[in-house]
Amino acid sequence: MNATHMITVGELVARFLEECGVRTAFGVISIHNMPILDAFHRRGRLRFVSARGEAGACNMADASARITGALGVCVTSTGTGCGNAAGAMVEALTAGTPLLHLTGQIESAYLDRDLGFIHEHPDQLGMLRTVGKAAFRIRNPETALATLREAVRLAFTPPCGPVSIEIPIDVQAMLMPLPAELAPLAVAPVQPSLAAVDAMAQALAGKKRPLLWLGGGARGAREAVERFVRMGFGVVTSVQGRGVIPEDHPLSLGSYNLQKPVEDFYESVDALLVVGSRLRSNETLTYKLQLPATRLRIDANPLAHNRA
Repeated sequence: MNATHMITVGELVARFLEECGVRTAFGVISIHNMPILDAFHRRGRLRFVSARGEAGACNMADASARITGALGVCVTSTGTGCGNAAGAMVEALTAGTPLLHLTGQIESAYLDRDLGFIHEHPDQLGMLRTVGKAAFRIRNPETALATLREAVRLAFTPPCGPVSIEIPIDVQAMLMPLPAELAPLAVAPVQPSLAAVDAMAQALAGKKRPLLWLGGGARGAREAVERFVRMGFGVVTSVQGRGVIPEDHPLSLGSYNLQKPVEDFYESVDALLVVGSRLRSNETLTYKLQLPATRLRIDANPLAHNRA
């Protein structure tokens, strides 16, 4: 720690996001997130896009993360403001989007005491846990950086998803020494065992009509997918897997595959390799879609950013 340079917890948030490569955050300005937003403005390295509502802000953060591959960031207020983002959080969870939701909270002295404090939402933390991968509360400056790091690590750990942190307004304004190191935690890639890869290769060898089913977990794996395509694999994607390869590619069926001719085509496929997809109900005729009998499935890809 550099004890000669003191910063607020709000500024710590700003500096940490900068270290994570975040360049844009979305949200709604409120008295319960002002120390964070003041730090954004004062440092001038992170653009803040003010939305008309928290749902829209969270949707924009979700879209930004999907497009850029970077961490999406949404900043909301406590109580109703935080609750307004819940629906968009569920959408990000379904899509497997790495997103950090930072929300304010009332003063620590009045938290969880059922006093009817203005803007307090009963069990806000519990609500946030139901609409994301995880939710945390920063209770003091000493635990702030560790909590931020763990939240971002979880957001990027496959299957990726949104993680919330609530920070009481008094904690946001508390002073702390500037940490010497602000880098986020490394996320270990998901690596299949060599034995599993060998077994997959043996099972695929000699197949005449192999097909790849790509979900959102295959994002970032375009080079590997193109190698399979050059070997003669056809491609179909889930909605979240769109764009892994261009949909106008002659060997791609795109993602709109719930048609009788396509189902008939699946019956002619002699091996289906599913990468980064859960084969969700809306993409499998509520799990009744007739797929090839030989299905070789990988649940996650080492380059995955999400899974859906």
